[in-house]
Amino acid sequence: MELKDTYIEVNQQLIEGCRKNKRSAQIRIYELYYKAMYNTSLRILNNREEAEDIMQEAFLDAFKKIDLFKGTGSFGSWLKRIVVNKSIDYLRTKKDTLSLEEEIVSAEEVEDTPIEEESYVSNSFTRLEDIREAIDNLAAHHKIVISLYLLEGYDHQEIAQILHISNNNARARYFRAKKKLLEEITRKGDAYLESLTN
Repeated sequence: MELKDTYIEVNQQLIEGCRKNKRSAQIRIYELYYKAMYNTSLRILNNREEAEDIMQEAFLDAFKKIDLFKGTGSFGSWLKRIVVNKSIDYLRTKKDTLSLEEEIVSAEEVEDTPIEEESYVSNSFTRLEDIREAIDNLAAHHKIVISLYLLEGYDHQEIAQILHISNNNARARYFRAKKKLLEEITRKGDAYLESLTN
């Protein structure tokens, strides 16, 4: 039996244990997934305490709704979707968050946006911490789309479903967010290079 098959079998046993409300199985599932789920929430919320709370709530929801997991995809993907949805729902409730509702996108804007666009940053030296900080500095509606696409690996159609917007709107939001991110990275990179020469 291959290692992958063993992992799937053990994971399936744990999921079955969770279906039977076995505390030991729930604890083990939590231990296996909590760090990845916390990081997912943190990338969206940019607040450690809020991410921790959302992650805990997501696990509680997952254990309550474990029968909805049909096993057609990975359990981790199913759990991550819960975390992402709860994180975005939380952002929607915050008064200081910009609206995440459907934006009006003109047909020309979507048609003029290339599907795959090569990014260019004005300098060739950008530090990893500058990129992380640049993502954190984006407006909430831009940060969410960038995080879902670049960091969580969702495609435009999946992002549209998560945010309850059209595919065209999801694509347009991503390219707007990407442009803002590149501007922020370029600004930070230029400032860093200037500090090295002074």
